[in-house]
Amino acid sequence: MPPTLLPAALVCLGVIAACWLLSVVTREYSWVDRIWSVVPAVYVWMFAAEAGWAPRSVGIAVLVTLWGARLTFNFWRKGGYAPGGEDYRWKVLREKMPGWAYQVFNLTFIAAYQNVLLFLISLPAWVVVAHPAPIGPLDLVAGLLFLGALVGETVSDQQQWRFYLARGRGETTLPFNDTGIWAWSRHPNFFFEQSQWWILMLFPLAAGAGAVHLGVLGAPLLTLLFLGSTQFTEQISSSKYPAYAAYQKRTSMLVPWPPRG
Repeated sequence: MPPTLLPAALVCLGVIAACWLLSVVTREYSWVDRIWSVVPAVYVWMFAAEAGWAPRSVGIAVLVTLWGARLTFNFWRKGGYAPGGEDYRWKVLREKMPGWAYQVFNLTFIAAYQNVLLFLISLPAWVVVAHPAPIGPLDLVAGLLFLGALVGETVSDQQQWRFYLARGRGETTLPFNDTGIWAWSRHPNFFFEQSQWWILMLFPLAAGAGAVHLGVLGAPLLTLLFLGSTQFTEQISSSKYPAYAAYQKRTSMLVPWPPRG
């Protein structure tokens, strides 16, 4: 491992151990969810410091911090940091697996793999450290695209939050949200979330690092994770809501697109 990457890698190992130990002690398995919006910002600021606070590195760190602050707020208002605020999908999965198998899954996938993934999606910020080129037009384009995706995710989550509040007050009988941007995508928040990490890979290109480096691993693996997670989520939704099948037929799964039919 390159020596300049070692401090962040050690932080990653420490976070893996903490998430696993907390899950064993508390029997709650959403500790990675609770730090999901925090540790990438820690990594990119470490890389910015390593780069001597170069403008490109600081710019990346600011963008990732904005992403993290928004996601942290959204997770907090949904009760994610409260005791018992575990992702409902883990309970469903536990009911489908033997106890020992779930504990292996907890260690290898929930605690280890997901934290390694958070480390990997941050690596474009490390790649630019070794390429201190001046800021150029592609940096501006990447920054604007990142902010655009951030706005898209903010709008998606806000529409979903308002729907849940309205349903809680009895103002709607709809079982799931299919209005606003959710009429164009069944998971627009997932789409914009992934987009931000694909966009982040433009910064190494702007710095002259080329297209082949460690920083290209994170976004594709994140997309694969989201695809699997989305399919599992939709299996649960389909089993709960008979009308969800019609929603699936007329609405794009991820990419916002005019509804069919």
